[in-house]
Amino acid sequence: MSKILLVEDEINIASFIERGLHEFGHTVCVTHDGEKGWELMQNKNFDLLILDIIMPKTDGLELCKLYRETYGYTTPIIMLTALGTTDDIVRGLDAGADDYLVKPFSFKELEARIKALSRRNQPDPISQLTCGDLILDCNTHTAERNGYKIDLTVKEYRLLKHFMLNQGVVLSRINLLKNVWDKNFDTNTNVVDVYVNYLRSKIDKDFDTKLLHTVMGVGYLMKAD
Repeated sequence: MSKILLVEDEINIASFIERGLHEFGHTVCVTHDGEKGWELMQNKNFDLLILDIIMPKTDGLELCKLYRETYGYTTPIIMLTALGTTDDIVRGLDAGADDYLVKPFSFKELEARIKALSRRNQPDPISQLTCGDLILDCNTHTAERNGYKIDLTVKEYRLLKHFMLNQGVVLSRINLLKNVWDKNFDTNTNVVDVYVNYLRSKIDKDFDTKLLHTVMGVGYLMKAD
């Protein structure tokens, strides 16, 4: 089981989550503001972080960014919030979160996300993927194209990896939601299109040969020729 830090300013919600996590065998450390959360992050090792967004002193987005800038992407982060629009989701993922859970939620759903992230956090058996002159390093979660280093967020890395593992296959938005976002969001969301555009701006924009293609009415396709 995991050692988890929960940073949630609503005491009743924090207590509910803490009890549920204990029942599933997790060890839980709870605090109610971002400043104290950052202090605990610097002094203890956690397997997973659960952060509310709207909190006193330091909000969850800033706390997530600070943690990623300081400690990298090894430890999974789940954001908890009442803000559930596509823009809100993208802001949370851009801050470095691995997952995003909108209140109200069922505890079974939270536990399922924790299990999925724990499996995903295992060492990757694939060390490198290539598509034309694009190279993806699965150990450092960075890419390189024609000698230029490309930094990727958590979701950009997962999206690019999924495309590179399925080169020549047209992937629907539902496929991408299932395999990159684990069906976490309503199928009407445009979060897939937003992140495909992010990815294109990094791997295709400054290069003559485009690797990521739109198949109208179907989805997206990655190929080198």
